[in-house]
Amino acid sequence: MSKRESIANNIVSTLQGATTPVAPKFVTREPFDFNELSNAQFPAIFLQTTSEDRVDATIGDSRITREGTITYQVIGYVKATTIDTARNNLIETIEEALDADRTRNGNALDTQIVSIETDQGAIAPVGGIIVTVQVMYNFTRGAT
Repeated sequence: MSKRESIANNIVSTLQGATTPVAPKFVTREPFDFNELSNAQFPAIFLQTTSEDRVDATIGDSRITREGTITYQVIGYVKATTIDTARNNLIETIEEALDADRTRNGNALDTQIVSIETDQGAIAPVGGIIVTVQVMYNFTRGAT
């Protein structure tokens, strides 16, 4: 399995195991319609890879080391009578869980949350968040 795939899988498993201040009930890399979720499936999270920048870290031979920065969107949905509080709790859960191991189980050099957005009430009675995460890693070209 590639480091890229290992990193994405690690983010999912990390978020599935998060419990404080809330425990996500549904975490996936596959798109879903939040309107089709039962109340018991909230908070729900969809992890989406959005882009990757790459540069050569070494040059001059056939085993070039490359450095990549993958950008992910952690898209979360909450359902509660206090939507803003529920959104804030889910954001804190995501941040605390991802900060616990910034190396993504040794596959990354660093993990950083770079932005947080909310739906601003547009999908009430559900609340939505987008946490943008960047993960820097390196790999040897041609190696999986």
